Amino acid sequence: MMDFLSGFTVALHPVNLFYCFAGVLLGNIVGVLPGIGAIAAISILLPVTFYLEPTTAVIMLAGVYYGAEYGGSIASILLNLPGTASNAITTLDGYPMAKRGEAGLALLTAQISSLSGGTFGILAMVFLSPLIVKFSLSFGPAEYFATLLLGLVAGSVAVGGSALKGVAMVFIGMLLGSIGLDLNSGVARFDMGYANLLDGLSIVAVAMGLFGIPEVINKLRDDQGDRKPIAISARSMFLAFGKLKSIKFSILRGASVGGILGPLPGAGPTISSFLAYSLERSVGGKKEEFGTGRINGIAAPEAANNAAAQTAFIPTMTLGIPGTPTMAIILGALMIHGIAPGPQLVVDHPDLFWGLVASFWIGNVLLLVLNVPLIGVWARLVAVPRRFLFPVIIALICTGVFGVANSTFDVWAVLLMGVIGAILRFYDYSPAPLLIGFVLGPMLEEHLRRALMISGGDFGYLLGSSTAIAIHCITILIIVLPLLNLLWSRVKRKTENPVAD
Repeated sequence: MMDFLSGFTVALHPVNLFYCFAGVLLGNIVGVLPGIGAIAAISILLPVTFYLEPTTAVIMLAGVYYGAEYGGSIASILLNLPGTASNAITTLDGYPMAKRGEAGLALLTAQISSLSGGTFGILAMVFLSPLIVKFSLSFGPAEYFATLLLGLVAGSVAVGGSALKGVAMVFIGMLLGSIGLDLNSGVARFDMGYANLLDGLSIVAVAMGLFGIPEVINKLRDDQGDRKPIAISARSMFLAFGKLKSIKFSILRGASVGGILGPLPGAGPTISSFLAYSLERSVGGKKEEFGTGRINGIAAPEAANNAAAQTAFIPTMTLGIPGTPTMAIILGALMIHGIAPGPQLVVDHPDLFWGLVASFWIGNVLLLVLNVPLIGVWARLVAVPRRFLFPVIIALICTGVFGVANSTFDVWAVLLMGVIGAILRFYDYSPAPLLIGFVLGPMLEEHLRRALMISGGDFGYLLGSSTAIAIHCITILIIVLPLLNLLWSRVKRKTENPVAD
């Protein structure tokens, strides 16, 4: 706990405080504007972080991430358009409340629940992170290999849809990550004769291409026109404070779901918010009122997605395993600054880790202060015509990726990855596992080769400890369980609908 309190001295440094404010403000705007998402925003801002100190850079990127969760509820409630995927469930009760004149109460519920869920997630990170670090400090190459393999497998099967598509995307990401000079032999791999590829593909170009440009293309294909929000004032939000007594247990249940699911690879805020809503509908009473504008239907998912947004940093920072594509980009930002995420990060860079954790609470308070008085501004912001917004986004993407190394090759690379990302989405292939494979693949190869060098080429070394074996068992379980569920569903179908002879 003392380490957490000492982190406030780092987080309250004027420079860090300014970039924390800038991050949450930008994240809030991104969340309010439907369809952009935190991933695209963080990808665009990634080049900016190269000119900042590592702690300052991560504080800003993290602010964008959880700030988008706050802002996303505004568009969900006022427009019936989720600002982020995790806010989609909020539309079920938020928009009906807004239509019947209770937009102020709905928005205040979302903001209070978000702050409470974020605080719960921060406390979970404070108490759980040291335990994870203490356990993982005993890790060697074999344990790291097992953990990274677990992250790759979980990232491929937990994104929804076809698991085979997820596995295929992970393998493609690993192949893209292997482009460039081999660190051990110095041999160029998959460079196709281009000197620009000797250093490998830029993570900025890959992230921006996969998530920034396809978002714009998808929204251009969307036939929904620009929509006007429901009018709302800050005064109506303040008058609604007295009606929030009934949501305290809903917030606690939602925050608990998000706190537990947030660290799990592939879960994150989206799955947490949906499961929290389902749980609240089951135990909250008056099930028939959910979906018609019930306050508890906003409180639970908003607490869950913000708790998950905080606890998602636990495996990323302490184990070096990103559970979501956004975490993969933040992991890449740390690596660009020469900081290797993992158990040693807390030991070698305590100012960075605890300063980041402390900034979470500061950022959450700033978001509440921002959102309540400026709600009228956000309501007008969602009405910005897309024909003005999307060209600016494309220009920022190309300018940002060019600024990394002043290379036009990277601009062409991001455009090519953007086309590939759009094609993947059109055929229902999620780009998230590809990015996870791109980030974790080289790390997996590094620890595998290190383990084999230590053991003299003995693959049995990878199963040389009980920790490694336990992690491999979890990996196998993740692979086998969906197969068993598929087999069981087929057997059950045949039992219920036997074919007549």
